[in-house]
Amino acid sequence: MNLCFEVKFKDSSSGARVGKLVTSHGEITTPAFMPVGTLASVKALTPEEVLELGGEIVLANAYHLYLRPGDVLINELGGLHNFMHWHGPILTDSGGFQVMSLASKRKITEEGVWFQSHIDGSRHFFSPESTIKIQENLGADIIMCLDECTPYPANREYVEESTWRTVRWARRCKESKVREDQLLFGIVQGGIHLDLRQACSEELQKIDFPGYAVGSLSVGEPKEETFKVISEIVPRLPEEKPRYLMGMGTPQDIVEAIAHGVDLFDCVLPTRNARNGMLYTTRGSIQIKNQKFTKDSDPVDLECSCYVCRNYSRAYLRHLYVNRELLAYRLNTIHNLYFYFSLIRKVRAAIMNGTFENLRKEFQTGRESEKKVAN
Repeated sequence: MNLCFEVKFKDSSSGARVGKLVTSHGEITTPAFMPVGTLASVKALTPEEVLELGGEIVLANAYHLYLRPGDVLINELGGLHNFMHWHGPILTDSGGFQVMSLASKRKITEEGVWFQSHIDGSRHFFSPESTIKIQENLGADIIMCLDECTPYPANREYVEESTWRTVRWARRCKESKVREDQLLFGIVQGGIHLDLRQACSEELQKIDFPGYAVGSLSVGEPKEETFKVISEIVPRLPEEKPRYLMGMGTPQDIVEAIAHGVDLFDCVLPTRNARNGMLYTTRGSIQIKNQKFTKDSDPVDLECSCYVCRNYSRAYLRHLYVNRELLAYRLNTIHNLYFYFSLIRKVRAAIMNGTFENLRKEFQTGRESEKKVAN
Protein backbone atom coordinates (compact mmCIF):
# COMPACT_ATOMS: atom_id res chain seq x y z
CA MET A 1 0.00 0.00 0.00
CA ASN A 2 3.02 2.35 0.11
CA LEU A 3 2.89 2.52 -3.70
CA CYS A 4 -0.58 4.03 -3.67
CA PHE A 5 -0.17 7.29 -5.57
CA GLU A 6 0.83 8.32 -9.06
CA VAL A 7 1.10 11.81 -10.55
CA LYS A 8 -0.57 11.79 -13.98
CA PHE A 9 -0.29 15.45 -15.05
CA LYS A 10 1.75 18.42 -13.81
CA ASP A 11 1.20 22.09 -14.47
CA SER A 12 4.23 23.65 -16.16
CA SER A 13 4.18 26.93 -14.23
CA SER A 14 3.12 25.90 -10.71
CA GLY A 15 3.05 22.93 -8.37
CA ALA A 16 -0.46 21.90 -9.39
CA ARG A 17 -0.86 18.28 -10.38
CA VAL A 18 -3.49 15.65 -11.19
CA GLY A 19 -2.95 12.23 -9.68
CA LYS A 20 -4.45 8.85 -8.89
CA LEU A 21 -4.69 7.69 -5.28
CA VAL A 22 -5.41 3.97 -4.86
CA THR A 23 -7.22 2.75 -1.73
CA SER A 24 -8.84 -0.49 -0.64
CA HIS A 25 -12.26 0.84 -1.65
CA GLY A 26 -11.40 2.38 -4.98
CA GLU A 27 -9.33 4.99 -6.75
CA ILE A 28 -9.52 8.74 -6.19
CA THR A 29 -8.59 11.32 -8.79
CA THR A 30 -6.72 14.20 -7.20
CA PRO A 31 -7.03 17.06 -6.47
CA ALA A 32 -10.04 15.86 -4.48
CA PHE A 33 -12.39 17.49 -2.00
CA MET A 34 -13.71 15.38 0.89
CA PRO A 35 -17.09 16.40 2.29
CA VAL A 36 -17.16 16.15 6.05
CA GLY A 37 -19.32 13.37 7.49
CA THR A 38 -18.24 13.71 11.11
CA LEU A 39 -20.75 11.23 12.53
CA ALA A 40 -20.72 8.88 9.50
CA SER A 41 -23.16 11.13 7.66
CA VAL A 42 -22.76 14.07 5.30
CA LYS A 43 -25.52 16.09 6.89
CA ALA A 44 -28.86 16.16 5.01
CA LEU A 45 -27.71 13.88 2.16
CA THR A 46 -27.68 10.16 1.39
CA PRO A 47 -24.43 8.49 0.30
CA GLU A 48 -25.93 8.00 -3.16
CA GLU A 49 -26.53 11.75 -3.46
CA VAL A 50 -22.95 12.56 -2.42
CA LEU A 51 -21.70 10.12 -5.06
CA GLU A 52 -24.00 11.53 -7.73
CA LEU A 53 -22.82 15.07 -6.99
CA GLY A 54 -19.22 14.01 -7.64
CA GLY A 55 -17.91 12.87 -4.26
CA GLU A 56 -15.21 10.20 -4.41
CA ILE A 57 -14.16 10.09 -0.75
CA VAL A 58 -15.75 11.25 2.51
CA LEU A 59 -14.29 12.11 5.90
CA ALA A 60 -15.52 10.80 9.25
CA ASN A 61 -14.17 11.51 12.72
CA ALA A 62 -12.73 8.87 15.01
CA TYR A 63 -13.21 10.98 18.15
CA HIS A 64 -16.94 11.38 17.66
CA LEU A 65 -17.54 7.80 16.51
CA TYR A 66 -15.47 6.43 19.41
CA LEU A 67 -17.71 8.27 21.86
CA ARG A 68 -20.97 7.35 20.13
CA PRO A 69 -21.92 4.73 19.00
CA GLY A 70 -18.43 3.30 19.62
CA ASP A 71 -15.76 1.96 17.29
CA VAL A 72 -16.14 -1.60 18.64
CA LEU A 73 -19.85 -1.61 17.83
CA ILE A 74 -19.20 -0.27 14.34
CA ASN A 75 -16.61 -3.01 13.83
CA GLU A 76 -19.09 -5.65 14.99
CA LEU A 77 -21.62 -4.30 12.47
CA GLY A 78 -19.24 -4.79 9.57
CA GLY A 79 -17.11 -1.63 9.71
CA LEU A 80 -17.73 1.98 8.83
CA HIS A 81 -18.37 1.43 5.11
CA ASN A 82 -21.15 -1.03 5.83
CA PHE A 83 -22.46 0.99 8.77
CA MET A 84 -22.96 4.20 6.78
CA HIS A 85 -23.68 2.54 3.41
CA TRP A 86 -20.81 4.30 1.66
CA HIS A 87 -18.80 1.92 -0.49
CA GLY A 88 -16.12 4.32 -1.66
CA PRO A 89 -12.98 5.45 0.18
CA ILE A 90 -13.22 6.95 3.68
CA LEU A 91 -10.67 8.98 5.64
CA THR A 92 -10.90 9.21 9.41
CA ASP A 93 -9.22 11.92 11.47
CA SER A 94 -7.64 10.70 14.69
CA GLY A 95 -9.35 13.32 16.85
CA GLY A 96 -6.37 15.57 17.53
CA PHE A 97 -8.24 18.69 16.44
CA GLN A 98 -11.33 17.82 18.51
CA VAL A 99 -9.20 17.20 21.59
CA MET A 100 -7.51 20.57 21.06
CA SER A 101 -10.91 22.25 21.01
CA LEU A 102 -11.57 20.80 24.48
CA ALA A 103 -8.78 22.93 25.97
CA SER A 104 -10.43 23.29 29.37
CA LYS A 105 -11.34 19.58 29.49
CA ARG A 106 -8.09 17.86 28.53
CA LYS A 107 -4.58 17.19 29.76
CA ILE A 108 -1.72 16.37 27.38
CA THR A 109 1.06 14.06 28.53
CA GLU A 110 3.85 12.24 26.70
CA GLU A 111 1.76 9.07 26.78
CA GLY A 112 -1.32 10.69 25.27
CA VAL A 113 -4.29 12.90 26.10
CA TRP A 114 -6.80 12.70 28.94
CA PHE A 115 -10.05 14.42 28.07
CA GLN A 116 -13.69 14.74 29.06
CA SER A 117 -16.42 13.83 26.64
CA HIS A 118 -18.34 16.81 25.27
CA ILE A 119 -21.46 14.61 25.47
CA ASP A 120 -21.61 13.57 29.13
CA GLY A 121 -18.37 14.69 30.76
CA SER A 122 -17.02 11.15 31.12
CA ARG A 123 -13.23 10.80 31.24
CA HIS A 124 -11.27 9.15 28.40
CA PHE A 125 -7.69 8.64 27.28
CA PHE A 126 -6.28 8.76 23.74
CA SER A 127 -2.79 7.45 23.05
CA PRO A 128 -1.17 7.05 19.63
CA GLU A 129 -1.75 3.32 19.97
CA SER A 130 -5.41 3.58 20.98
CA THR A 131 -6.30 6.00 18.19
CA ILE A 132 -4.79 3.61 15.64
CA LYS A 133 -6.80 0.74 17.15
CA ILE A 134 -9.97 2.84 17.00
CA GLN A 135 -9.39 3.67 13.35
CA GLU A 136 -8.57 0.04 12.57
CA ASN A 137 -11.89 -0.93 14.16
CA LEU A 138 -13.67 1.66 12.03
CA GLY A 139 -11.92 0.36 8.91
CA ALA A 140 -11.34 3.60 7.01
CA ASP A 141 -9.10 3.50 3.94
CA ILE A 142 -6.93 6.44 5.07
CA ILE A 143 -6.22 6.94 8.75
CA MET A 144 -4.35 9.71 10.54
CA CYS A 145 -1.66 9.75 13.20
CA LEU A 146 -2.56 11.25 16.55
CA ASP A 147 -1.09 14.75 16.62
CA GLU A 148 -1.26 17.77 18.86
CA CYS A 149 -3.09 20.46 16.97
CA THR A 150 -1.49 23.67 18.18
CA PRO A 151 -3.74 26.72 18.59
CA TYR A 152 -3.03 30.25 17.44
CA PRO A 153 -1.62 32.29 19.03
CA ALA A 154 0.86 30.15 20.99
CA ASN A 155 4.38 30.94 22.16
CA ARG A 156 7.25 29.32 20.32
CA GLU A 157 8.40 27.23 23.27
CA TYR A 158 5.00 25.56 23.50
CA VAL A 159 4.79 25.02 19.73
CA GLU A 160 8.28 23.47 19.65
CA GLU A 161 7.49 21.06 22.48
CA SER A 162 4.19 20.17 20.83
CA THR A 163 5.80 19.61 17.42
CA TRP A 164 8.37 17.12 18.67
CA ARG A 165 5.71 15.31 20.68
CA THR A 166 3.70 14.98 17.47
CA VAL A 167 6.74 13.39 15.78
CA ARG A 168 7.20 10.92 18.63
CA TRP A 169 3.50 10.07 18.56
CA ALA A 170 3.69 9.55 14.78
CA ARG A 171 6.45 6.98 15.25
CA ARG A 172 4.36 5.15 17.84
CA CYS A 173 1.32 5.24 15.55
CA LYS A 174 3.22 3.54 12.75
CA GLU A 175 4.74 0.95 15.09
CA SER A 176 1.32 0.01 16.48
CA LYS A 177 -0.49 -0.24 13.12
CA VAL A 178 -1.55 -3.81 12.27
CA ARG A 179 -3.93 -3.65 9.29
CA GLU A 180 -2.22 -3.58 5.91
CA ASP A 181 -5.26 -2.37 3.95
CA GLN A 182 -5.18 1.13 5.48
CA LEU A 183 -2.98 4.07 4.50
CA LEU A 184 -1.54 5.92 7.52
CA PHE A 185 -0.71 9.60 6.97
CA GLY A 186 1.68 11.63 9.11
CA ILE A 187 0.73 15.20 10.04
CA VAL A 188 3.18 18.10 9.78
CA GLN A 189 2.87 20.50 12.71
CA GLY A 190 4.86 23.55 13.83
CA GLY A 191 2.42 26.44 13.92
CA ILE A 192 3.51 29.45 11.86
CA HIS A 193 7.21 28.72 12.49
CA LEU A 194 8.68 27.57 9.18
CA ASP A 195 11.78 26.03 10.72
CA LEU A 196 9.66 23.88 13.03
CA ARG A 197 7.39 22.90 10.16
CA GLN A 198 10.36 21.89 8.04
CA ALA A 199 12.01 19.96 10.86
CA CYS A 200 8.74 18.12 11.55
CA SER A 201 8.35 17.34 7.86
CA GLU A 202 11.87 15.94 7.61
CA GLU A 203 11.47 13.71 10.66
CA LEU A 204 8.10 12.38 9.46
CA GLN A 205 9.64 11.56 6.10
CA LYS A 206 12.30 9.53 7.89
CA ILE A 207 9.53 7.49 9.51
CA ASP A 208 8.13 7.04 5.98
CA PHE A 209 4.36 7.30 5.57
CA PRO A 210 2.27 6.62 2.44
CA GLY A 211 1.03 10.22 2.59
CA TYR A 212 1.47 13.47 4.49
CA ALA A 213 -0.90 16.08 5.83
CA VAL A 214 -0.39 19.67 6.94
CA GLY A 215 -2.41 20.46 10.07
CA SER A 216 -3.20 23.36 12.40
CA LEU A 217 -3.85 25.97 9.71
CA SER A 218 -6.90 28.24 9.51
CA VAL A 219 -7.05 28.22 13.31
CA GLY A 220 -6.97 32.01 13.64
CA GLU A 221 -3.67 33.00 12.06
CA PRO A 222 -3.56 35.73 9.37
CA LYS A 223 -4.15 34.43 5.86
CA GLU A 224 -0.68 35.50 4.74
CA GLU A 225 0.83 33.29 7.47
CA THR A 226 -1.33 30.37 6.34
CA PHE A 227 -0.07 30.53 2.79
CA LYS A 228 3.50 31.21 3.85
CA VAL A 229 3.44 27.79 5.52
CA ILE A 230 1.68 26.14 2.56
CA SER A 231 4.00 27.63 -0.06
CA GLU A 232 7.16 26.71 1.86
CA ILE A 233 6.25 23.30 3.29
CA VAL A 234 3.95 21.52 0.82
CA PRO A 235 6.43 21.54 -2.11
CA ARG A 236 9.07 19.95 0.15
CA LEU A 237 6.86 16.95 0.92
CA PRO A 238 7.61 13.88 -1.22
CA GLU A 239 6.44 14.49 -4.77
CA GLU A 240 5.52 10.84 -5.24
CA LYS A 241 3.11 10.80 -2.28
CA PRO A 242 -0.29 12.47 -1.67
CA ARG A 243 -0.38 15.77 0.21
CA TYR A 244 -3.40 16.61 2.34
CA LEU A 245 -4.30 20.08 3.65
CA MET A 246 -6.51 19.57 6.66
CA GLY A 247 -9.63 21.58 7.42
CA MET A 248 -9.63 24.33 4.80
CA GLY A 249 -10.93 26.16 2.89
CA THR A 250 -12.79 28.61 0.72
CA PRO A 251 -12.90 28.10 -3.05
CA GLN A 252 -10.09 30.64 -3.41
CA ASP A 253 -8.01 28.88 -0.74
CA ILE A 254 -8.40 25.56 -2.52
CA VAL A 255 -7.28 26.88 -5.92
CA GLU A 256 -4.25 28.62 -4.41
CA ALA A 257 -3.27 25.57 -2.34
CA ILE A 258 -3.52 23.34 -5.41
CA ALA A 259 -1.05 25.69 -7.11
CA HIS A 260 1.44 24.76 -4.37
CA GLY A 261 0.93 21.02 -4.83
CA VAL A 262 -1.88 20.05 -2.44
CA ASP A 263 -3.86 16.96 -3.49
CA LEU A 264 -6.55 16.46 -0.81
CA PHE A 265 -8.86 18.83 1.03
CA ASP A 266 -11.64 18.64 3.59
CA CYS A 267 -13.71 21.45 5.00
CA VAL A 268 -17.09 21.97 6.67
CA LEU A 269 -17.72 25.24 4.81
CA PRO A 270 -19.91 24.03 1.93
CA THR A 271 -22.21 21.95 4.15
CA ARG A 272 -22.22 24.17 7.25
CA ASN A 273 -22.76 27.32 5.22
CA ALA A 274 -25.59 25.58 3.37
CA ARG A 275 -27.38 25.00 6.67
CA ASN A 276 -26.80 28.67 7.54
CA GLY A 277 -28.25 29.90 4.25
CA MET A 278 -24.99 30.88 2.49
CA LEU A 279 -24.86 29.63 -1.10
CA TYR A 280 -21.87 29.72 -3.44
CA THR A 281 -22.11 31.07 -6.96
CA THR A 282 -19.63 31.81 -9.72
CA ARG A 283 -20.04 35.50 -8.87
CA GLY A 284 -19.61 35.17 -5.11
CA SER A 285 -21.71 33.98 -2.19
CA ILE A 286 -25.26 34.99 -1.36
CA GLN A 287 -27.38 34.83 1.78
CA ILE A 288 -30.60 33.25 0.61
CA LYS A 289 -32.62 34.66 3.53
CA ASN A 290 -32.11 38.19 2.18
CA GLN A 291 -35.44 39.88 1.54
CA LYS A 292 -34.42 40.91 -1.97
CA PHE A 293 -34.82 37.28 -3.07
CA THR A 294 -38.51 37.18 -2.08
CA LYS A 295 -39.71 37.53 -5.68
CA ASP A 296 -36.54 36.40 -7.46
CA SER A 297 -37.41 33.76 -10.04
CA ASP A 298 -33.79 33.12 -11.06
CA PRO A 299 -31.89 30.01 -9.92
CA VAL A 300 -29.15 30.40 -7.32
CA ASP A 301 -26.54 30.54 -10.07
CA LEU A 302 -27.36 31.06 -13.75
CA GLU A 303 -24.15 29.22 -14.68
CA CYS A 304 -24.84 26.17 -12.50
CA SER A 305 -26.43 22.96 -13.78
CA CYS A 306 -27.03 21.24 -10.44
CA TYR A 307 -30.42 19.71 -9.59
CA VAL A 308 -31.33 22.72 -7.44
CA CYS A 309 -30.52 25.35 -10.05
CA ARG A 310 -32.37 23.38 -12.73
CA ASN A 311 -35.57 23.17 -10.71
CA TYR A 312 -35.89 25.84 -8.01
CA SER A 313 -35.87 29.60 -7.76
CA ARG A 314 -34.17 31.82 -5.24
CA ALA A 315 -37.62 32.85 -4.09
CA TYR A 316 -38.59 29.27 -3.27
CA LEU A 317 -35.29 28.54 -1.52
CA ARG A 318 -35.70 31.70 0.55
CA HIS A 319 -39.25 30.65 1.45
CA LEU A 320 -38.03 27.25 2.64
CA TYR A 321 -35.15 28.70 4.61
CA VAL A 322 -36.99 31.46 6.48
CA ASN A 323 -39.70 28.94 7.41
CA ARG A 324 -37.09 26.41 8.57
CA GLU A 325 -38.34 23.72 6.25
CA LEU A 326 -36.05 20.69 6.31
CA LEU A 327 -35.95 20.67 2.51
CA ALA A 328 -34.01 23.96 2.67
CA TYR A 329 -31.01 22.26 4.26
CA ARG A 330 -31.04 19.43 1.73
CA LEU A 331 -31.32 21.65 -1.34
CA ASN A 332 -28.76 24.16 -0.08
CA THR A 333 -26.30 21.36 0.69
CA ILE A 334 -26.80 19.77 -2.73
CA HIS A 335 -26.04 23.08 -4.43
CA ASN A 336 -22.97 23.94 -2.35
CA LEU A 337 -21.37 20.52 -2.67
CA TYR A 338 -22.03 20.51 -6.42
CA PHE A 339 -20.29 23.89 -6.58
CA TYR A 340 -17.22 22.53 -4.77
CA PHE A 341 -17.05 19.33 -6.81
CA SER A 342 -17.51 21.32 -10.03
CA LEU A 343 -14.65 23.59 -9.00
CA ILE A 344 -12.41 20.56 -8.47
CA ARG A 345 -13.37 19.15 -11.88
CA LYS A 346 -12.65 22.52 -13.48
CA VAL A 347 -9.23 22.69 -11.80
CA ARG A 348 -8.31 19.16 -12.91
CA ALA A 349 -9.27 19.96 -16.50
CA ALA A 350 -7.27 23.20 -16.41
CA ILE A 351 -4.16 21.39 -15.16
CA MET A 352 -4.48 18.78 -17.89
CA ASN A 353 -5.07 21.26 -20.75
CA GLY A 354 -2.49 23.82 -19.64
CA THR A 355 -4.84 26.62 -18.58
CA PHE A 356 -4.50 26.35 -14.80
CA GLU A 357 -2.64 29.64 -14.41
CA ASN A 358 -5.51 31.49 -16.10
CA LEU A 359 -7.98 29.95 -13.68
CA ARG A 360 -5.69 30.72 -10.75
CA LYS A 361 -5.47 34.38 -11.75
CA GLU A 362 -9.26 34.61 -11.86
CA PHE A 363 -9.40 33.49 -8.25
CA GLN A 364 -6.50 35.68 -7.17
CA THR A 365 -8.37 38.72 -8.41
CA GLY A 366 -11.48 37.45 -6.66
CA ARG A 367 -13.69 37.33 -9.74
CA GLU A 368 -15.30 34.05 -8.73
CA SER A 369 -14.87 33.73 -4.98
CA GLU A 370 -14.24 36.89 -3.00
CA LYS A 371 -16.36 39.37 -4.92
CA LYS A 372 -19.60 39.31 -2.98
CA VAL A 373 -22.94 39.79 -4.61
CA ALA A 374 -24.47 42.76 -2.78
CA ASN A 375 -26.78 41.44 -0.09
